[in-house]
Amino acid sequence: MKVIVSGGGTGGHIYPALALIKEIKKTEPNAEFLYIGTEKGLESTLVKREKIPFKTINITGFKRKLSLDNVKTIIRFFQGVSRSKQLIKEFKPDIVIGTGGYVCGPVVYAAAKLKIATIVHEQNSVPGLTNKFLSKYVDKVAISFKESQSFFPKEKVVYTGNPRATEAAIVAEKDRLTEMGLNRHKKTVLIVGGSRGARPINEAFLNVLKEAATRDYQFLYVTGEVHYDNVMAKVEEQGNPANMRIEPFIHNMPEVLKNVDLIVARAGATTLAEITAIGLPSILIPSPYVTNNHQEKNARALSDHGAAVLKLEKEMSGDILLKEIDNILLNEANWQQMHKAALKQGMPEAGKNMYELMKQLT
Repeated sequence: MKVIVSGGGTGGHIYPALALIKEIKKTEPNAEFLYIGTEKGLESTLVKREKIPFKTINITGFKRKLSLDNVKTIIRFFQGVSRSKQLIKEFKPDIVIGTGGYVCGPVVYAAAKLKIATIVHEQNSVPGLTNKFLSKYVDKVAISFKESQSFFPKEKVVYTGNPRATEAAIVAEKDRLTEMGLNRHKKTVLIVGGSRGARPINEAFLNVLKEAATRDYQFLYVTGEVHYDNVMAKVEEQGNPANMRIEPFIHNMPEVLKNVDLIVARAGATTLAEITAIGLPSILIPSPYVTNNHQEKNARALSDHGAAVLKLEKEMSGDILLKEIDNILLNEANWQQMHKAALKQGMPEAGKNMYELMKQLT
């Protein structure tokens, strides 16, 4: 099997693509892959690190307001389609898969016009512009949340889940807490705001740092690299509590998730796929700065079923955060209820589902 994958801009589009490639390789070790992205996007770093063949096109996203830049984007789109057709004809794929982000627009559109099997994968409960546009041309639309199916042609939608869930479910369990100087036998809450961190979450936690230091459970606190130095300075001022480990960033997050009892996080699609795959209770603080407020809608898909506690950023304070953590970690019945509810929302077989959908089309 020869597969072209395209998706970029954020880890939420890239990590599911990489997880799918790993899933295909398990069944078809001789499968060949080409990843098409942009040179400046995050995919350039992440895909190259996995040693997957990588080619680029030049494309930018649309501005949501009227702008002359959108004219340039249209020109780049058609240039990207031409470049994509060239790459497709050279590679001769059996199927082309887009996982979102504007880079996959020209790639998947070009493949559809060349009559090659195509799938787009939507991670969020509210789809982005690119996937909504591509849904008119592709053979199938794979979704991760049932809430997103109404945005796409009904006959094309297949509920597969997010392939990142499979990766989280099967990752080997390692004692990452001891590696980081924490006690593996203590209950642990992971606080993380995404790869770049989230200042409101950081500020809320720092405001109750002294009280948090009195808890019997422990904290693994991931600040985001841009906030790390500032956070560490404030932590040092307050005595550097012994029940905390503070990191700027963590690679291979699925390994860490299997070592903790609770996560406080944004509500990105990849995070939710990972935590539901292993039944990890969560306190979700959606980013209000994303397109169509999709993170809040992602979070409600869990909180409405008792799998998560949802707190809007405007409602959040350090006292509220610590109270919610206590209510879950210090109440075994609450934890078990959320754990079971999260598992029910999980799709650990998502990678297999995507692979089977691909096989149907090739």
